[in-house]
Amino acid sequence: MAARYRVFSVRVAAVTSLTPSFVRVTLTGDALAEFSAVGLDQRIKIVLPIPGHGFTDLPDGEDWYGAWRALPDAVRNPLRTYTVRSFRPDARELDIDFVAHGDTGPASRWVSECRVGDELRIVGPAVPSSPAELPTGAAEFDPGAANRILLAGDETAAPAICAILEALDVATVGHVFIEVPTDADRLPVSAPAGVEVRWIARNGATHGVRMTDQVHAWASTVAAGSACGDTVELADVDVDEQVLWDIPAAAESRPVYAWIAGEAGCVKELRRHLVRGVGLDRKQVAFMGYWRHGKAEN
Repeated sequence: MAARYRVFSVRVAAVTSLTPSFVRVTLTGDALAEFSAVGLDQRIKIVLPIPGHGFTDLPDGEDWYGAWRALPDAVRNPLRTYTVRSFRPDARELDIDFVAHGDTGPASRWVSECRVGDELRIVGPAVPSSPAELPTGAAEFDPGAANRILLAGDETAAPAICAILEALDVATVGHVFIEVPTDADRLPVSAPAGVEVRWIARNGATHGVRMTDQVHAWASTVAAGSACGDTVELADVDVDEQVLWDIPAAAESRPVYAWIAGEAGCVKELRRHLVRGVGLDRKQVAFMGYWRHGKAEN
């Protein structure tokens, strides 16, 4: 039986500017005593307040989502997906790292204006009442016993990648490519000695181009010798209409495990190159379209 997801009432405990593009919001609240953290790239929903209305009509209970969808547009609080950067259960504190985009959407608008004491709601797994009720669908990174890992993503995936890096076994070997807007957006992160982490600054270049070049170079030297020979044709995915999300099941042994996340068009092309161009088995590549140019999250 899967763990139930619920709405948690929290408030802002701290707002920390990390770099020109990243802001960390620390949330706290007694309700977090019941929050279940699974770590790694754990996703949660943040529920944003409606200006002048707050959370007055936000449903709670087992079917909160169905009730939320049934609300009129004017009183339906926006939902956005974010990664838990860190969780300190004893202190009942949870960190979320936001990308600061200015006044371009409800989440970036909220984080640019939020202050200590402001209320927020998050949706995540509750502490299970039994070991059988484990959180599912909250984290995707699952390399199994892979000999080598690849992590690649843009700034929207950076918090997830950093959380994964800090949880890796010290013997892990691999490469990490994180594309960020500027040189000043590199974040401090700990990684095993055998994992090379490269922060790639766009500095005005087209989104995804420099990260793609780095992954292609990696694939030509590292991944080519790790191909498993999956020759099945890849089904095309219309990233404007379909969710780009595919997570292979963990395997006891595979030479390479790739985890790619960020802008859907870029993620799609990287996955296609690794599978079609290099010959990695599809079961070696987890890929997630976190967002799409010109498209808001539903």
